[in-house]
Amino acid sequence: MSRNRFQNKVALVTGGNSGIGLAAAQAFAKEGARVAIAGRDPETLKQAHATLGANAIAIQADVSKLADIDRVLAQVKKEAGRIDALFVNAGVGHFAPIEASDEAFFDKQFATNVKGAYFTIQKALPLMPKGSSIVINASSVVNLGMPNASVYAATKAAVASLARTLTMELAPRGIRINVVNPGPIETPIFERMGLPAEALKEMGAQIVSQVPLRRFGSPEDIAAAVLYLSSDEASYVHGTSLAVDGGMTAL
Repeated sequence: MSRNRFQNKVALVTGGNSGIGLAAAQAFAKEGARVAIAGRDPETLKQAHATLGANAIAIQADVSKLADIDRVLAQVKKEAGRIDALFVNAGVGHFAPIEASDEAFFDKQFATNVKGAYFTIQKALPLMPKGSSIVINASSVVNLGMPNASVYAATKAAVASLARTLTMELAPRGIRINVVNPGPIETPIFERMGLPAEALKEMGAQIVSQVPLRRFGSPEDIAAAVLYLSSDEASYVHGTSLAVDGGMTAL
């Protein structure tokens, strides 16, 4: 298998400043891509840029704001000219029972996870030539009934549905689109849930008990799947959802 699959290609990763997004950006760069990342947090974005090297493009942006998406794509167009691989990864996850959810809780997640994904794709298309690819980061929760995840799961189901529709719309342009559904992954999203350390430990143990492989995955596990779906090796893979969840949704 070639380890230079993205030589002379350009990859854009939203939410590329940490976790799965950064792992994917690093993997794209390792295989020859010119990488652009976008992220909200300026400090982690700066650190990610240093990790990726001077040839990378790093843009501070909040994808829930259309003006920020416009700014990201304008800079990518100016510095790189096109996008061969788009990883729509930026997202937030907050968890609460339905009784504890309010309008702000709902709107924040839909604004980033759905509106942000939708308009990132729409606005990136003029930069994407025939043969390019899009991968959307959804979640294994689209195939599970997970308590306290009603809003988050609905956002991920929405982008999975978006991918199914765009499978037909984008085919005539020669642009492939696929979805990766991560299971429980060791990323900073768990630390941002605001739970005490002991509660996080208990939640982690409960989650692992549902995974046949009995462990959390790593961001690199998801990055490997994203690179496959984005590469020419997957040139006949279009409109699929790839579960990378240790078998969690297989049973």
